[in-house]
Amino acid sequence: MTTETVIKMAEQGVYTTLLVAGPLLLLALVVGLIVSIFQATTQIQEQTLAFIPKIIAVLIGVVIFAPWMISRMVQYASNIFSNLTRFIG
Repeated sequence: MTTETVIKMAEQGVYTTLLVAGPLLLLALVVGLIVSIFQATTQIQEQTLAFIPKIIAVLIGVVIFAPWMISRMVQYASNIFSNLTRFIG
């Protein structure tokens, strides 16, 4: 295995990880921003108010994005396994 192959595999792995985790992280960011603005305007400083909406939003996001996320991960894994003989020998 050459250095370029290892770097390409690592690049694909990082790209797939960012692509799969991105929608959920973006959803949590948006909900957290909305809750923070709500807390700042109403001066409610309850700690659980910041976490509960984000948890609910991420769970809903998992339900919505799960088929797409799983297909991307399976596609990446099948690509790795189909080229396994090329990587080893």
